[in-house]
Amino acid sequence: MLPRRLMTVLHLKCAFTPVVKAQGTSKLLPCSLAPWSCTSWRFLMLGVSRHNGDKKRDSSSTRQERVIRRGATGTFTLFTAGAARKRAELAKSKLGNKLIDIPKVANTAKTSIPINPLSVDEWKKMKADAYNKTRFEVSMMEKLLSNHADIDVAKSLLVFVTMETGTIGYELLLKYLALCVQGHHLNEVLDVYAIMKTKFKTMDIGANSLFISGFSKTDRWKEALIFLDSIKKMINPSPRNYGDVIISALQHKEVETAWKLLNEMESRNLQPNEETLQAFFDCVKSSCDKQHENMMMNILSYLRDNQIYPGESLLHSIQSWFESLPGRVWEGHKTTIEYSGECHICNTLLESIQLSDEEYNILRDCVMNDVIQGRDVFKKTTPEELQHFQSFVKSRLPFDVVIDGLNVANISAKGTQSRILLEVVSHLAQQNLRLLVLGRKHMLRGTRNWDKSHMAAIQKYADCFFTSNISEDDPFLLYATILSGNHCTFVSRDLMRDHKACLINKNARRLFFKWQRGHQLVLSHYNPGHKIKFEVITKYDTIMQSTQNTWHIPYEEGGVERSSYEVPHRWLCLQNITEKK
Repeated sequence: MLPRRLMTVLHLKCAFTPVVKAQGTSKLLPCSLAPWSCTSWRFLMLGVSRHNGDKKRDSSSTRQERVIRRGATGTFTLFTAGAARKRAELAKSKLGNKLIDIPKVANTAKTSIPINPLSVDEWKKMKADAYNKTRFEVSMMEKLLSNHADIDVAKSLLVFVTMETGTIGYELLLKYLALCVQGHHLNEVLDVYAIMKTKFKTMDIGANSLFISGFSKTDRWKEALIFLDSIKKMINPSPRNYGDVIISALQHKEVETAWKLLNEMESRNLQPNEETLQAFFDCVKSSCDKQHENMMMNILSYLRDNQIYPGESLLHSIQSWFESLPGRVWEGHKTTIEYSGECHICNTLLESIQLSDEEYNILRDCVMNDVIQGRDVFKKTTPEELQHFQSFVKSRLPFDVVIDGLNVANISAKGTQSRILLEVVSHLAQQNLRLLVLGRKHMLRGTRNWDKSHMAAIQKYADCFFTSNISEDDPFLLYATILSGNHCTFVSRDLMRDHKACLINKNARRLFFKWQRGHQLVLSHYNPGHKIKFEVITKYDTIMQSTQNTWHIPYEEGGVERSSYEVPHRWLCLQNITEKK
């Protein structure tokens, strides 16, 4: 509690202070590569052949898949969780001694923080020695907050301020409140609220948020709903604001109140924190209430629809909830999934990474409307160039592979850009695939990096379209790939995040990411004159999914740094083994 003398003073005196270089129909080379050297998506996926009568190609595809399946376990791809971190570490190791660690210089000008409470005279002396005397008190309270200091030290600072000025400003009191909430000093939180409620007509978002966090941990938790309503009048509350109240409601067995707030979050397009969702599973564990079970199933559907991957803590609560369901016996095991999509534990085949016809049509329409015909498309090209390209593509459809020429050419510092592009194009051409190469005009000028003979050979193997040097390739690549059909893939290391963000519909963004992971060919590594290898495209979708007797949940592995465009490779397999028992 605050000292009585300080409480009295505070109550009385607190104050506010295109050149189109097409060769007509592509001149494709015959398929002459040995089956084990072909690692394109076309050869990885069974049954996707434009020439159904070509038995030689089908048998080659089958042999290729067996090779990939044997080597797929533990494969790191562009979309595997931790891949970005691994690439960064690899790049750093290649630089070696070129990286010089700059030693950190200690800031000797920092004012020391008292370990024990100080008297008024001691605070006065410390302020006199301080560099910035005007904001000494606020600055000191900030340091106490950042260092998780003893609350009694902060109280002694407030006594000093009160005795020296007769008042405590709003900003200083707010930072003291933050320290109280941080240290779970709940009685002090209630004291500060009583003071601020009396002396200040209104309180800002920060104060209301702190009171939500503090009050939700007390028996007066329902008052946190009042603070939440106050924030709603100003801005959209944060997931943390909602989460604090929801967790408190669940702890007091107010499940309906918590569920209502969770639905309100969804209506405001707010994603709940993992701790919030975990509280639901922990609260209704072993419950026989069918309504509670339906709630948990709705949460699992929410995680699936929004492609949210639970961390290990939430995963444990989900597993515990399943295993606690009365009258049923569920068993959970952590596992990995085969390249084919088969679970090691239960042998269930997971959902395909390939879009259904209905999903593909939805995605195609959204990409055409939001990305290709979007408001900012002509910042990346001109209306004339886009129309020319659309006519060019429509007259040559369908393609099997669309290649981002510049992106591929810059994959390695070994060899010239044109040579790299030629080797990749010729490799794909030898597999009897219809190719479209997208490039820029400067690639045709004949320079050291862009050999004219290489570019001429590329144009014999593939249809080519060269845009203006100021144009962006990605919208053209997406247009040609999507329009060619669900079988068409594209070669690029670009993550397409900007274009995914252009999609207005949330479901369309999910479908785009699924389509991208199933259709993007990425060179795993390149050495001039050596075998071309692409990263493996898995056959299954990394998304929470279920059958009548199983659930498969991909989860965030502890210690693995996952970027937003990456997906986990660890799974929880849950089986209903009631009948076996």
